[in-house]
Amino acid sequence: MGKQVTNKVVLVGCGDVGLAYAYALVNQGTIDHLAMIDIDEKKLKGNVMDLNHGAVWAGGSTKVTVGSYEDCSDADLLVICAGAAQKPGETRLQLVDKNLKILKSIIEPAMANDFDGIILVASNPVDILSYGAWKMSGLPAKRVFGSGTILDTARYRWMLGEMHNVSPTSIHAYIAGEHGDSELPVVSTANIAGVPLRAYADRQDGYAEKIEKVFHETRDAAYDIIDAKGSTSYGIGMGLARLTKAIFKNQYVALPVSTLLKGEYGLNDIYIGTPAIINRGGINRVVELDLDEHEKELFDKSAAQLREVMDEEFKN
Repeated sequence: MGKQVTNKVVLVGCGDVGLAYAYALVNQGTIDHLAMIDIDEKKLKGNVMDLNHGAVWAGGSTKVTVGSYEDCSDADLLVICAGAAQKPGETRLQLVDKNLKILKSIIEPAMANDFDGIILVASNPVDILSYGAWKMSGLPAKRVFGSGTILDTARYRWMLGEMHNVSPTSIHAYIAGEHGDSELPVVSTANIAGVPLRAYADRQDGYAEKIEKVFHETRDAAYDIIDAKGSTSYGIGMGLARLTKAIFKNQYVALPVSTLLKGEYGLNDIYIGTPAIINRGGINRVVELDLDEHEKELFDKSAAQLREVMDEEFKN
């Protein structure tokens, strides 16, 4: 018999985000083996035991283990949730220096153990760290991407759903750009059950102001959640699980991630949030949204802000 093929994920960083992701994975039964790595080994062992006990009632048969970087040798996916947490009032971009150092301490041993799969970055600032993971790993860009605006988009769709009394799954709208303060809503292509948002604006006085308020609440939601409970976890954990399913099920689904642009939106050599088609190979292709003039201006400003940080960190 040949070597048994398993769908294996190595997760580095088992704080609030990593554990929410692990819990979602075990419940969804998408993968066969989850190897977890964290600097707090005692707590990690307890969480691994706890997750395995819960797996009895889950829909799949995911094996959860205390991992090491040796697990990277046959892993399909490396998910990075490790990093300094965002503090109340702190922007994601302010985390860049300390988290790039942590990222390097992960990528180097992973590659030294012959990792040859897909890297998914969730740590912030995710656009900068995704670019860093690509540069540090030497892997093709299609196999290195970040969670991008998948959480922002989920928040936006949920809030629009509440506003219209419609399931978020019937809402097609994206948040694009930096996963951070310079992100933007792409209203020009958004629709609710096939009806463009701009058609609602034409019919209802004050509608444009209402959806602008929804966007502001979307953009600032992380600050509110961090102030209330110390971190965001469940939303991004579910978003990472959705990306994992898209990869292992080879779904060719469009999801908003942080990925390398190669001429899309008139930009090159930058990681930024945009929809992309996700399959078993990672990024199949970038979906370039048809931005209107104002949205393109905002997207370019967001990219310029990221570029300034990237140039400082990677060009010197």
